[in-house]
Amino acid sequence: MSIWCDEDTRVVVQNITGRNGRFHTAAMLKDGTKIVAGSAPGKGGQEVEGVPVFDTVAEAVERKGANASVIFVPAPFAADAMIEAAEAGCKLVVVITEGIPTMDVAAALPKMKELGVQTVGPNCPGIISPGKTKLGIMPAYIHTPGPIGVISRSGTLTYEVVHQLTGLGMGQTTGLGIGGDPIVGSTFLDVLEAFNADPDTKGVFMIGEIGGSAEEAAADYIKKEFHKPVASFIAGRTAPPGKRMGHAGAIIAGGKGTAADKIDALRSAGVVVADSPAGMGEAMKEAMQ
Repeated sequence: MSIWCDEDTRVVVQNITGRNGRFHTAAMLKDGTKIVAGSAPGKGGQEVEGVPVFDTVAEAVERKGANASVIFVPAPFAADAMIEAAEAGCKLVVVITEGIPTMDVAAALPKMKELGVQTVGPNCPGIISPGKTKLGIMPAYIHTPGPIGVISRSGTLTYEVVHQLTGLGMGQTTGLGIGGDPIVGSTFLDVLEAFNADPDTKGVFMIGEIGGSAEEAAADYIKKEFHKPVASFIAGRTAPPGKRMGHAGAIIAGGKGTAADKIDALRSAGVVVADSPAGMGEAMKEAMQ
């Protein structure tokens, strides 16, 4: 199995006529994603990579049966695009766009939850079920079907751990980047709960980073309720307090959110924590043994 998306997921790409939307539509189609429509206001009637374009997501849902959306809409308008997809009936919305104002996201996410939508992102690489579908920008060729679930706040490190896992013969049920912003639609807890309920996911690799307390909350859940092997890596160990390291959410403030705190919490929950990115695959192998 996989979580949240599979071969029956029917995708509408929002802002499909933009440079990023057009490029990644071609890549997703090549990787087997069922993109049934695109949307772009005022561009209805066009085609991109053979995909019909509609003015609104509602038309894509009504005419083509889309049930999921991937958003490449520019940051000032992306939160409105999220709400548009949710109100049109998409039950999975993947927000690739980075730089969306935090207050816009904070206002949009309660509406998404109210409508029963699973939101991934923003500022994320997306979600992939290897061999089934991909909603996002990750390189599908490094993924292979198997028993490991992958959750990450970092897009690039997601690709690295997947490459290592595949090289060690450990394929993936689902790989998901939750995004590096302070507020995201799906947290570590949300994804861990989904993996906990998935009988085909036998172990999980989790990539965290400095800032916030999401990893500590995940460690508490793992300790109390998650009974599958977990390995992890925490990025940003050398970051000085008060310095933002790449992601908007990766900042140590008020003496909280340090790498040491997160590593201690995870290890106390029985998680195997890799000391460097080079050891992520071996850490998962150790956890599975």
